[in-house]
Amino acid sequence: MPYRQTERTEARKAATRERIVNAGIDQLADGGYASASVQAVAARAGVATGTVYLHFESKGHLFAEVFRRASAREVDVFADVAVDDARSAAERIAAAVEAFARRALAEPVRAYALIAEPVDPAVEAERLAFRRGYRDVLAGVLADGVERGELRPHDHETVAAALVGAIGEALLGPLAPDTAHGDRGRREALIASLVDFCTRAIPKASEAIIERELAA
Repeated sequence: MPYRQTERTEARKAATRERIVNAGIDQLADGGYASASVQAVAARAGVATGTVYLHFESKGHLFAEVFRRASAREVDVFADVAVDDARSAAERIAAAVEAFARRALAEPVRAYALIAEPVDPAVEAERLAFRRGYRDVLAGVLADGVERGELRPHDHETVAAALVGAIGEALLGPLAPDTAHGDRGRREALIASLVDFCTRAIPKASEAIIERELAA
């Protein structure tokens, strides 16, 4: 039946495309963006280079999808750890920051590629989109904190964006290829300092009370 043949053909195409994307994700984790040529991805996926180009116009288009998939996983984990439960806003932010840092330091090559490695413009656009995703998660937590009286009123998005920037900047050096393999003690100190900074940076309601008392 022509319909069934078309259905099978489309299923095969979709499976091949998925294999190529997964190979790209694995290549990114092993060697970063610089190692991720179309030829390397094709070899890892077990397809011809020409087959990759049947599904993706260029390396930039392929890795825009790879970054989209890999970054979405990280944002999902970040959001899950920061989920609205019985914890305070500060506790939720601390847990999310710690989880992000631990995951990044556990896979420094992949994390550096996702956070800071020079990439094509199409890939950079995906990187920026997912930075906004992290910001939106933290902004939601901050808004919850204000609503519950834990935090004083503030510009949630600006504070959240500043936190995301601080997290990325603090991890940039340790994740860089020439410094990514520090000892466990240094990694733990880095994580603790980053969590402490982020939780101190949020505008707690108690601080507003202190400010009023000092101004009186």
